[in-house]
Amino acid sequence: MIKQMGLDFSLVAEAHELVAGVDEVGRGPLCGAVVTAAVILDPSRPILGLNDSKKLTEARREKLYDEIIEKALSWHIARAEVEEIDALNILHATMLAMQRAVEGLHITPKMAMIDGNRCPKLAMPAEAVVKGDSKVPAIAAASILAKVSRDREMAAFELIYPGYGIGGHKGYPTPVHLEALARLGPTPIHRRSFAPVRQAYELRESLSEV
Repeated sequence: MIKQMGLDFSLVAEAHELVAGVDEVGRGPLCGAVVTAAVILDPSRPILGLNDSKKLTEARREKLYDEIIEKALSWHIARAEVEEIDALNILHATMLAMQRAVEGLHITPKMAMIDGNRCPKLAMPAEAVVKGDSKVPAIAAASILAKVSRDREMAAFELIYPGYGIGGHKGYPTPVHLEALARLGPTPIHRRSFAPVRQAYELRESLSEV
């Protein structure tokens, strides 16, 4: 049995099989894409300290991000854009982004392990693992790649759309974000299908008609 900081490789059948871990970041925010990642780890090159990305410091995530990219057998970061989220809804957009992450791997895995309770349609067997990012090393690695990638993008949007605090709250509906949304109105990266954003659009339209 191979263990890594409490994360157990025995959960993925045989350690030598090609298993992709898949996770997402960004289902809950009011703006920005939902970002997913798929990772096939190399058991012969263990990465110490893998864990759910939300339980790690930003500095630790950044360091692990580089190590995962260096040591993984294959990895791919994918996304579903705001327009796709609004057209499909966030669940289906997330499943689409997960499909893209797995399909983007340059090595085809024997199976995929998905964080959560639902699997996207894939060309290989897939298993959903509730709280998988704190149980399965490959899913933890995917969660780190997805979160670091999305956080960097939110920091860039902070410069493009100042005043919303996007770099701090990462698009989540915090009081600061909701206040700025009501005061400044939605930006092109806000998800119109989410209630607070839809209400902000409706308020803007009503004021323009006065």
